[in-house]
Amino acid sequence: MAELKDTLEEKRKLVNQKATQYRNTRDDWNSRTKEHTVIRNELNAEVRELIQNVRQQREIREQMNELVREKKSIRSEANKKVKAAKSMLDSERSEKDDRDSGPRGRREKKVTVHSLRREFERLDREMEMGRHLGQNEKKVMKRMKEIRAKIREMQASEDSNGDLKEARGMLREAMVEQEAAHVEVQKAAQAAQEAHDLMLQWNKEVDRQRELAEDAHRELRKSKKEADKAHHFYIVSLRCLHSIQDILRAMQGTATGETQRGARGEVQDLMSKLMSGDTLSTEELMQLQRFD
Repeated sequence: MAELKDTLEEKRKLVNQKATQYRNTRDDWNSRTKEHTVIRNELNAEVRELIQNVRQQREIREQMNELVREKKSIRSEANKKVKAAKSMLDSERSEKDDRDSGPRGRREKKVTVHSLRREFERLDREMEMGRHLGQNEKKVMKRMKEIRAKIREMQASEDSNGDLKEARGMLREAMVEQEAAHVEVQKAAQAAQEAHDLMLQWNKEVDRQRELAEDAHRELRKSKKEADKAHHFYIVSLRCLHSIQDILRAMQGTATGETQRGARGEVQDLMSKLMSGDTLSTEELMQLQRFD
């Protein structure tokens, strides 16, 4: 009997040690669960904020795209005005050329201020590239001088013609309007592209933060599972512990008196709650473990 009692006492101490170990393990995993819960919730809050940023940039992009369409429409109208002004100017110049050339005057190739400027620019580039050297250089220089003089002459002639002057003025105004509209299109298109690029960046950040939140949630589930497992072993250890204590008390035959009966009754109440599936507080569980 004494040998059995010693064996049970050793088992009681071992089970009590295991119960303490499982309780500490459970508390550690519960602590990790709380940490992962905080991290997950913070990351999810950041994801929600980032999604709002994505939506905001998408709205800005759509607004800018609509503005691009409006500006393109304005630019299209400006292009039509430029085309009409050029047509009017060409028509006035043709009439002037017909008057200046007389009834039988004919030209093999029409010479305009624009064509003269293109010839001048071409010769100027060729001079910079060193294509005209020696006597040829003098000829080219002379030709460029003639072109400048011809341009001044033609412009002066056009300025003296009221219709031509008006046509040129309309063309200048139309080209200014055209350029302004083109600049507005470019600005709106750039703003739309910037909003689109920023939206893509926010999208990438959303995906990254969401992945981190999912990782935290997986760790949370893992720690909760481990905590539940440790808690289960802790409860089993408590049951074993009290079963051993019951055997020891029965063997000792000393469980008498009001104090012992009160303590035993309290233990039975707690064990009944535990066996029925009720949740005990940490203090109640530790109280169970202390009863011996």
